[in-house]
Amino acid sequence: MKDSLGRLPTEPVDRFTRAFTQFVRVEATAGAFLLFCTVIALAVSNSPWAESFLAFWETKAGFQWGGLEITRSLKHWVNDGLLTIFFFVVALELKREVVLGELKNPRTVGLSVAAALGGMALPAGIFLLVEGGGKAASGWGTVMATDTAFMIGGLAVLGSRIPQSLRLFLLSLAIFDDIGAILVVAIGYGGALQWAPLAMTGLGLLLVFAMARVGIRSIPMYFVMGILVWFALDASGIHPTLAGVMLGLMTPARSWVSDNRLHAILNRVVAYPPGDHWSGDTLDRHDLRRASIAAREALSPVERLEMSLHPWVAYLIVPVFALANAGVQISSVSFDLDLVAAILLGFVLGKPIGVLLFSYVAVRLHLAARPPDLSWKVLTAGAMLTGIGFTMALFIAELAFGPDLLNSAKVGILGASIIAAAGGILSLVSLTSKEE
Repeated sequence: MKDSLGRLPTEPVDRFTRAFTQFVRVEATAGAFLLFCTVIALAVSNSPWAESFLAFWETKAGFQWGGLEITRSLKHWVNDGLLTIFFFVVALELKREVVLGELKNPRTVGLSVAAALGGMALPAGIFLLVEGGGKAASGWGTVMATDTAFMIGGLAVLGSRIPQSLRLFLLSLAIFDDIGAILVVAIGYGGALQWAPLAMTGLGLLLVFAMARVGIRSIPMYFVMGILVWFALDASGIHPTLAGVMLGLMTPARSWVSDNRLHAILNRVVAYPPGDHWSGDTLDRHDLRRASIAAREALSPVERLEMSLHPWVAYLIVPVFALANAGVQISSVSFDLDLVAAILLGFVLGKPIGVLLFSYVAVRLHLAARPPDLSWKVLTAGAMLTGIGFTMALFIAELAFGPDLLNSAKVGILGASIIAAAGGILSLVSLTSKEE
């Protein structure tokens, strides 16, 4: 009886929500769902419904207020709007790991940062080497980022066969990778700078900082400020998804209510005898409300926001992005083989070699530390998974290439992701089987 009283009451609907919650907690399912949506996009794009499907994402949507009209295609809202939330969550995860998690050790962070730099620089170099001065050379940023969902999904398939240190290394590498890629997008694929909107962006960020400093904790207020910053950054000529990164890194990582204060407040509530005395304007009710606020604020804003937004990003935003961007009409398009080869080589060879080379140099120069249970062989096999460059690669390809090259870029991205995933998983299976 005491055990049941220690839990929240149950309702019939919990039979369904409990199963859904377990589904959400499994990281591998996010990658599986993303793969499913990718296959759907490819299948429909090569079916009799292709024209209607592709035209749907070009449908104009927006709003008008007085003389102000903002109208864009659905694909544009997905790529620039929804992906801002994706990058916001990425930045939250990075800050949480650096401030509260396993990346508090500077030398541990150093290994991931060095690997991410190598995984961005070498693929871009290989891409430019293959493309030379061709018309696709401006798309060098396409091969720089790793897809977190597919990579983590690949690791989840292996279960406990691989060390936890490899998961942490690859996850933190992918986060730094995404941050680096969005900086490349903001700098390399933006428009001409407009200084007035850029000043408004800076003012908006200063207001957000000031709100946090004076103790404003209303998430809706920050949401409104985030929208204003997004529009100002968009008008400035810098890609607006950078707003998600900046706001995520500005989110406080420390809780407002300490553990000692939480226990003291909860003890006041526990001290009341059982009974119906929580209604009305009484001291009892004020203590109960104070306890509910304390329980919520015992978690840092970074943790609360990440917990609430991550399922939406994993199971809605990224899959919708795949539906909007992964479609390519394979049968009716002639491909630029040089571009396909540049992307394949950049991801399949450049990514793992860059990750391994920069990691080795950082360790040798004592700028980083390799975990004792993470051998160079396992790290090398795991580095092959960094060649899975789906979400960010498609995102940058949409910005970098015109209609005549975009399908070729998509073929290269999809092909490289399949090869990297298969090579990395098979290599890790082979290594762990030998160790057993």
